[in-house]
Amino acid sequence: MEVNGKPGNKLFRVCIYRVFSALLVTFLILFTTNVFAEASAAEQKKKGEFDAGKVIIDHILDAYDWHIADYGDTHITIPLPVILLYEGKWHFFFSHKFHHGKDAYKGFRIAADGPKKGRIIRVMDDGITPDPNASFILDLSITKNVFSIFISVSLLCWLLITVARSYTHCGPRRAPRGLSAFLEPLILFVRDDIAGSAIPKDKVDKFLPYLLSLFFFIFFNNLLGLVPFFPGGANVTGSISVTLTLSLFTFMTLHLFANKEYWKHIFNTPGVPVWLKFPIPLMPIIELVGIFVKPVVLTLRLFANITAGHMIILGFVSLIFVLGASGTALGFAISPLSVIFIIFMNFLELLVAFIQAYVFTFFSAIFFGMAVPDEHH
Repeated sequence: MEVNGKPGNKLFRVCIYRVFSALLVTFLILFTTNVFAEASAAEQKKKGEFDAGKVIIDHILDAYDWHIADYGDTHITIPLPVILLYEGKWHFFFSHKFHHGKDAYKGFRIAADGPKKGRIIRVMDDGITPDPNASFILDLSITKNVFSIFISVSLLCWLLITVARSYTHCGPRRAPRGLSAFLEPLILFVRDDIAGSAIPKDKVDKFLPYLLSLFFFIFFNNLLGLVPFFPGGANVTGSISVTLTLSLFTFMTLHLFANKEYWKHIFNTPGVPVWLKFPIPLMPIIELVGIFVKPVVLTLRLFANITAGHMIILGFVSLIFVLGASGTALGFAISPLSVIFIIFMNFLELLVAFIQAYVFTFFSAIFFGMAVPDEHH
């Protein structure tokens, strides 16, 4: 076999060499970075400043600012808008007024502990003690995850609109190029293998726009969450509020387009003995519970898998700092092994990013197919 006049085995060797070189460069960069950071982390550990658990939790939780890096005692962050409605009065300011959660501003501060940890609370005049008589605070702030969603949606819209325009200019007979060649297999995959396999063919077009939006939103944010620098790194799909919102969209779409056969299967399931329906409506109760279990399952599956991946990667990074605090030699010894696992987990997370987008979209398509069954079934 020849490709462009070159033997196939030579082309294969070139590809293997390039992949190996890329992996080697990645390894050296990560190794060098972690080795130089290990010494300062060990010193911080002795001072009681480094807390691996806090680092991991702070990453996976939402925040009112976007932390970029630390340089000595200087924190490089992007302040985000804080929008609060308290006792009928609006409050607008930027999160840098809180000084990374250390200070209060206008009687508000970010709770450092307790059930409302990480959320804005009302405090007394001392700026520390929570106000026991405080009324409800409507928090509409642009947090890190919200800002990341704005960025990802903007990039995704630009990407898909660019691809759509390329088809209008090139026509249907010309082979796709560039971004179109990359996205077309994904679009056909969602249409044929996800929607087409779970929904009756005459009803696929009704749900396809939503399923495509759902797949690309989850997949794009999963990938963006793996980028370790701005505008990536936010744990959007690992936030239970985001996954719950997506599940509720699926839940509402399902019941908005459900036909009478769907409700018939719930309240009068065909083929089930009468004594399971009357006098105790056992089967209808089970089916009704199943209606609300579906969005819960979708929510927890995506939330748990994405969050676990972030925690494992950060765990391997923190391992260098924790062991380096016990001894410099131990930190240098564990660094290569830890970096290898970090690289492996990042490649694995690339696969997980696609699988979780596929699973969420596929289960949504299955639920839609159950909502619009044919009458003869």
